[in-house]
Amino acid sequence: MSKRLTKRYLTPSDKYECPLSVETQAVAEEELRETENSRSQALDSLRKWMEQNPKLMAVRLDSNFLLRFLRTKKFSVPMAQEAIERYVLLRQSWGIAFNQLDHTLPSMAELIDLGYIFVSPYKDKAGRRVVIYRPGVFDPYKFTNQDMCRVMAICYETLMEDEESQVRGLVHFADGGGVGFPHLTLFTPKEAVRIVKNGERTIPLRHKEIYGVNVHPTIKFALDFGMALISEKIRKRVRLYTAVEEIELDKSLLPQEYGGTMPMKEMIELWKKELASKRDILLLNDKMAVRLEMYSEAAREGAVSALRAGNNSCSGADTVGDAMRGLTGNFRKLEVD
Repeated sequence: MSKRLTKRYLTPSDKYECPLSVETQAVAEEELRETENSRSQALDSLRKWMEQNPKLMAVRLDSNFLLRFLRTKKFSVPMAQEAIERYVLLRQSWGIAFNQLDHTLPSMAELIDLGYIFVSPYKDKAGRRVVIYRPGVFDPYKFTNQDMCRVMAICYETLMEDEESQVRGLVHFADGGGVGFPHLTLFTPKEAVRIVKNGERTIPLRHKEIYGVNVHPTIKFALDFGMALISEKIRKRVRLYTAVEEIELDKSLLPQEYGGTMPMKEMIELWKKELASKRDILLLNDKMAVRLEMYSEAAREGAVSALRAGNNSCSGADTVGDAMRGLTGNFRKLEVD
């Protein structure tokens, strides 16, 4: 086999040993149709497909990586195949935002220390982690839209490595205080469409509840725009409040500054330790790759509909209505058909 066609396996096919608690296994079976038998068969099918798929150049074969896609697709192997291919393709096309996910980089370390995005060390009654966002601390004159995407990707990718979170899903809490018009200029509406759509459909995470407070009236139009882009399923899980006290969320899960008991600084320090424990695997993901010449232009540029379950040829994908056009390594060059 020529060097060009040689496939690299970044992680080996492991013999899966379930680390999930009995309670979480019950949730997985009830909500995701995951059983020992379905899991074993699905992992075997996915690995055979990955080994035979000529488009894949470098991939992970470990169970943890494959299961995040199977779980978000409720163990539909064709849908998981589509998701994996789209995910690797997205990382390769949008490398400026999805690669080099290193929390020790100066800009990333500063944003994390500011508390732009971090994860509470506590879990809610359903065993779910709580992601905390404070976009108001993001200085739009100092940091770039790429910085914003990268620090969020560091958070999400770290959570993807946690199998409990893969099954249980996530809760989100966002404080819109301090967000103003300058923040909205970081992304054009066209860019926002692409980011939101790919964020929901390509990143293998289960978003169960989303709480927001302190949304200033001047940016409500932007929020309405964003809400129109997400699916009805996710839209129904979004709840907005004018004050933290009104939120129907256990305040003990939040930092002391929002009614909890642990100071935000301590939460962030604990989160940084978790980030450090996953740093190597996140950087290894940069080596994943597909053969770009085997995809249509729309697929290469991240069209969310260019890869469809059961039809990975991408033929005709250039006519897809929501195709992303003109991405040449900079968000500012995104075009929308």
